[in-house]
Amino acid sequence: MLIPWPVPQPQLPDDVHPALADAARAASAAYGAARSLHTRLELREEVADGADGTPTMRVDRIVEDAVLESIHRNRVNLLSEEAGFVDNGSSITLVIDPVDGSANAAFGVPLSCFAGALVEDGTAKEALTTWFDTGRAWHARAGVPAFFRTTGRTSLDGASVCLMRPKAGTQDAWLRIANRADRIRVLCTTCLETMLVAEGTVDAFIDPGSDTHRIMDLATALVTVPAAGGVLVDLHGRPFTFEPDLTRRWSGVAAATPQLAEELISTVLG
Repeated sequence: MLIPWPVPQPQLPDDVHPALADAARAASAAYGAARSLHTRLELREEVADGADGTPTMRVDRIVEDAVLESIHRNRVNLLSEEAGFVDNGSSITLVIDPVDGSANAAFGVPLSCFAGALVEDGTAKEALTTWFDTGRAWHARAGVPAFFRTTGRTSLDGASVCLMRPKAGTQDAWLRIANRADRIRVLCTTCLETMLVAEGTVDAFIDPGSDTHRIMDLATALVTVPAAGGVLVDLHGRPFTFEPDLTRRWSGVAAATPQLAEELISTVLG
């Protein structure tokens, strides 16, 4: 069965870097075409192993191929979970997750997105996240306050928190967070969930210790969440780096305030 709903073009601000904007538009167009041509079973079929060692679904392959064409058009480098590092000899590298929430995207659950950060000299300068099913976009530049803001919440008690699903070894920590928060959501799309923290829809997002995140899962939040007044940190204080080594993993914590991040971490670590 095909997914019948169209995928709109992302609503991008005029000042997005052309290479980042082109990649986002290419991703949305490719995902829309994939949904019109392939069934849910075909979209979620595993067709290869990505550069990060995890299986690549057909939907990932289709969208990333379109993004690769965009990267070559704009002569910038790419770091992506499927293709790995693509060197076009540029000083600019786009660190991209072409489809964050791949399982959602394949099944037609309207919670998936494109996420990309523009990195120069090892520093993320600009970020763009686009929600496939709505066209909504979050754009931010490092050191420049965004027009959207976090909730400003400082306490876990009564907070609205997005969590990764409980995995082996994290169940107790997961429940410690859930028992103190007012609302818990498991949306299965880190890049989108961290944008909800940035815009003040939820108070926080946390991976309670599974070390699931690769750098492309967190790159956009690294720019966007601080620009909105919040923080993005690793559960164990490990620095985020943009190296081509995709075996590196983190447990990301995005929170409305440093105080809330600290309380989340102390609760997880017990």
